[in-house]
Amino acid sequence: MSGNSLHSTETIVIGAGPGGYVAAIRAAQLGQKVMIVEKENIGGICLNVGCIPSKALITAGHHYHKAQHLDVFGINVPQIDVDFSKVQVFKEGVIKKLTDGVRTLLKGNKIEVVKGSATFIDTHTVRVSSGEGEQTISFRNAIVATGSSPIDLPFLKFSDRIIDSTNALNLTKIPRSLIVVGGGVIGIELAGAYANFGSKVTILEGQNDILSGMDSKITSIIKRNMKKKGIEIFANTYIKEGKEVGEIVEVKFEINDEEKTLQSEYLLLSIGRKPNTDEIGLEQIGVEKEENGLIKTDRQCRTTVPNIFAIGDIVAGPMLAHKASYEGKIASEVIAGKKSIIDYTCIPAVVFSEPEIAVIGETEESAKEKGIAIQSAKFPFAANGRAIALDETDGFVKLIVREDNDIVIGGQIIGAGASDMIAEITLAIESGLTAEDLALTIHAHPTLGEIVMETGEVVSGNPIHIIT
Repeated sequence: MSGNSLHSTETIVIGAGPGGYVAAIRAAQLGQKVMIVEKENIGGICLNVGCIPSKALITAGHHYHKAQHLDVFGINVPQIDVDFSKVQVFKEGVIKKLTDGVRTLLKGNKIEVVKGSATFIDTHTVRVSSGEGEQTISFRNAIVATGSSPIDLPFLKFSDRIIDSTNALNLTKIPRSLIVVGGGVIGIELAGAYANFGSKVTILEGQNDILSGMDSKITSIIKRNMKKKGIEIFANTYIKEGKEVGEIVEVKFEINDEEKTLQSEYLLLSIGRKPNTDEIGLEQIGVEKEENGLIKTDRQCRTTVPNIFAIGDIVAGPMLAHKASYEGKIASEVIAGKKSIIDYTCIPAVVFSEPEIAVIGETEESAKEKGIAIQSAKFPFAANGRAIALDETDGFVKLIVREDNDIVIGGQIIGAGASDMIAEITLAIESGLTAEDLALTIHAHPTLGEIVMETGEVVSGNPIHIIT
């Protein structure tokens, strides 16, 4: 690519993350000539430095920790250690398999991939710049899927030892100590992973509790398990200063009107992300944004410019890869003339903590705020045969149903396999099923999935394996 070569396409997708590449494939399936522009790596943040590599690291840490406690099963391991360089090789191998797979899918769907940074010139033209030069691309419709970036603070800037989640995943050795600023999903997941590897981890959270907005019964289980791993949690903290002092990081914070100082080998700053909507020329073509930088869209992912669509972290809603993929399909279908619209009723959210957390739909609190009369029911993992055999008895399944007809409108799971189990409750909400429908569905035994069935039985007042 050199000079100002001119190309044209029907649909251009800017960003090849889980929103962008899915949008591109769906558009191609629907008969569009598609081009996708990516300035960094195919697969975006999620596949390369986010969802996927973090789960690989979390899984490795989980196995290492479990291997140290196999005596409960009568298995005695005389000595166990971890080669962190091989952990990183495993993680990189996972990334390569998936990103290679995405490249194959794009090629198989005849989607042209262009490397570089895209900037809108007008509503039907972008300029793509890279180290090889520039080219101009004309298009009929565009889908913007540029994702988000981690936020730092004026007094706590990213550096060699004050790191974001990307750098936390790419450490070459296990840190002896780690301070995590921010007790949200990313902070909790990576805190747990490194604690499993043996790091001394401290979490500083500004809110009243970790995992803000989560049921207190769920967070209490997470905090209990973190305490067992030696993780110290300070809530209601105010960070005043952070700096590198030689090969350590020193952070000053205030809690209960008392100033404290902590030191660690690294500090992971995990306080949120901002949409990547600057410097791509959106303003000059009339695409309107909110004050927080999010792009204004309608229920078909269309921006204030009719042929420009936006999806994923740059629009309102939770910053989740599966939400971005869903929106990518909708945008491409609308471009193809279908009457698809966004329906955010069922967006499950998962925390890969120990144990895992998965939630969907309404909670008791949100239902009350909306004036929905509900009934809730819980069933514990401790009463499930498979959970007992796995030695994974922490947690419960909770169902939220409408009081008048028992239709399922929400669910919460904390326990082993929660990330997989939530799919059944999500399908129940999407399909308008009742708790009785779940209870009457025959589940294989012994499985963790039976807990969902048994929770449905609790709603009906006829549980078999607990006394209410």
